[in-house]
Amino acid sequence: MKHALCIASLSGLAMTAGCANTQPNTFTFTADLPPDFAYQAAVYYVPAPGETCTVETRYNKAPVFNREWRKAYKADSEIVIRRTRMGCPLVINRIELEINSAYGKDWGDISQDSANVVIRDELEAQYKGTFSEAGESTFYGQCQWLFRTAGSKRRIVKILDCKKTNSQGKRGHGRPFSAYTLDQLPGKTVKMKIKLAPEEEPYFTGKWVKFKNGYKRCTGKSFEDQHAFCYGNFKDFSTFQMPDGRICSIYPGCIE
Repeated sequence: MKHALCIASLSGLAMTAGCANTQPNTFTFTADLPPDFAYQAAVYYVPAPGETCTVETRYNKAPVFNREWRKAYKADSEIVIRRTRMGCPLVINRIELEINSAYGKDWGDISQDSANVVIRDELEAQYKGTFSEAGESTFYGQCQWLFRTAGSKRRIVKILDCKKTNSQGKRGHGRPFSAYTLDQLPGKTVKMKIKLAPEEEPYFTGKWVKFKNGYKRCTGKSFEDQHAFCYGNFKDFSTFQMPDGRICSIYPGCIE
């Protein structure tokens, strides 16, 4: 939205502020994520087009939004488009995103995957994101939990795997991604919309056997066998430990 400052007249007293039209120097980044998910965003800047100056990284550190996402999380981040450091005019170049979620209570029971937004002075039309009349552009992705066992107790560890999709949910190659030009962004909203796959899958193939009511973990050579591939033995299965401490025989239902 453009803001106008013009000559005003009150009770015969004229106050001249001059007339100027300016665009906002910010846009909003936001996300529509599954429950208990959060994003972290690091914003990187480079010299503006045509500038020959450079700025050392220590004077051009990337602002990070939702750094402490487990303690305090905000879906909306107001991001500056242009800034000056050490006398050098800078423009936003990219947003590196982490999609985070916790699957257990322990501090280490978290996983994340990446997404990216890139901003350039110019882009070919096929690569440039589009905005609605309301000033919003949305890009899409789907995340899936992959599970495995680790350690002497065969404790369940989960890995988050995120892929880009189209608006209908069809998965593509690569991580969630979008691109814009600098002149598209002032006053606009960029949204990342992520859905969660309805089913979890094993992280490794050849270690679990799928049954109607879930997955069973092959024993391998012994319970101490950290690799424990099935190797054609689909009769001998081991227990494993859930993140909450339960000892289970089938995933995710725990007890058959």
